[in-house]
Amino acid sequence: MNKFVAYFRVSTARQGQSGLGLEAQQAAVLRFLPEDAMRVADFVEVESGRKSARPQLAAAIALAQREGAVLLVAKLDRLARSVAFLATLMESRVRFQAVDLPAADEFTLHILAAVAQKEAAAISSRTRDALAAKKARGFALGTPANLTSMARAKGLAARQANAQANIRNRQAAQLATLLQANGKSLRAITEQLNQSGYCTRRGKAFHPMGVQRLLTKRPHSLVT
Repeated sequence: MNKFVAYFRVSTARQGQSGLGLEAQQAAVLRFLPEDAMRVADFVEVESGRKSARPQLAAAIALAQREGAVLLVAKLDRLARSVAFLATLMESRVRFQAVDLPAADEFTLHILAAVAQKEAAAISSRTRDALAAKKARGFALGTPANLTSMARAKGLAARQANAQANIRNRQAAQLATLLQANGKSLRAITEQLNQSGYCTRRGKAFHPMGVQRLLTKRPHSLVT
């Protein structure tokens, strides 16, 4: 019987109390686990993914070591956005798996963690630059008084959806470029992107021709 220790992370105390984000992770883990699996324990962390000092994760790793269990998370970015931290986790000799990347090997996990780390830094930098530019042009920063709460919520949802789509597209391009640099064929890269859950802007599975177009974009090199 396979043993699993489930680790869940939410980024704010409000999410932890309301179940937002947590319920989706729990549902993903339940769908992933085979019927005969033994779920030893669950650990829930309210923390930032870019911080490596997380007591609940440390406890989950320790229990997985004692029980010879697999550390299971719903999404890789819930586990770590730092390449150095992910490497430390691997060196702990704890088997771990991300539900959204069941076919990924250690090389792929390193790449995706590096991409996530780079994107987190880029988003933070772009946000600061955009706010500074608006302030320099005389805009009053803050919530527009003439918008209703519903309008603000819809606007935020649209911006988040567009940002996530762009991030995923850049991540796919960066992963494809790194795989190509390591000698992977176009067909192998296509299979890896699809297995890792990436899709085209239209939500379709990748084909070699689409991957070739990604590779011609020449994404920026990763920052580790």
